[in-house]
Amino acid sequence: MSETGRVALVTGASRGIGRAIALRLAASGHAVAVNYARSSEAAQAVVERIQAAGGRAQAVRADVSSPEEVAKMLETVQRELGDVDILVNNAGVIRDTLLLRMKDEDWNRVVEINLDGVFNCTRACLRAMMKRRWGRIVNITSVVALVGSPGQANYCAAKAGILGFTKAVAREVASRGITVNAVAPGLIETDMTGQMSAKRRDQVLQGIPMGRIGTGEDVAALVDFLVSEAAGYITGQTIAVDGGMTML
Repeated sequence: MSETGRVALVTGASRGIGRAIALRLAASGHAVAVNYARSSEAAQAVVERIQAAGGRAQAVRADVSSPEEVAKMLETVQRELGDVDILVNNAGVIRDTLLLRMKDEDWNRVVEINLDGVFNCTRACLRAMMKRRWGRIVNITSVVALVGSPGQANYCAAKAGILGFTKAVAREVASRGITVNAVAPGLIETDMTGQMSAKRRDQVLQGIPMGRIGTGEDVAALVDFLVSEAAGYITGQTIAVDGGMTML
């Protein structure tokens, strides 16, 4: 593994898409901070896999909805790995139900993690990036932000908020050599999608021209490109990884 000297922070990286992104960025030579909220064992397993391949990694716990915990996380990452050059805002939760049945806490928690968390982590990492005049921020949204999904008003609203946030911040920091982009996965094999009924999965599959469910590695490949030097002229964009589900 040839090190780039860059440090990447991936939130929600103990499983699913975040795990695939952390492993891919490590394979590209970046030191990786593996953020998690609950499963320290799963996060440590990601770290050990990276280290076994010759890379540098550190598991770091934080609830991204808490500015205080995010600040402590950054202190740990800076001490153990260095300043964050690459931020991948991936942490997310779902609490699905129809709007008329949705409780305040269902709405608030999804927005706190999926949208407030992006704000908290981006703000915390941005100052150091601006001083160095280089940075890469990738926000993981979802195709439901583009097309909606019944029973997911909270999740759709939070993920759609990320799109506007991405464009606004991209305009603010472009002159400092920092790019900010969003990646919108479609149906991807994760613990979350594993909770879908077989009937619902079949319905979604019928709307995917490529006829298959995506993998975390499909998403990670795009993220790896967007944080590279080769993508230095791409910013403020939302790119779907969905097998053609949302093509116009």
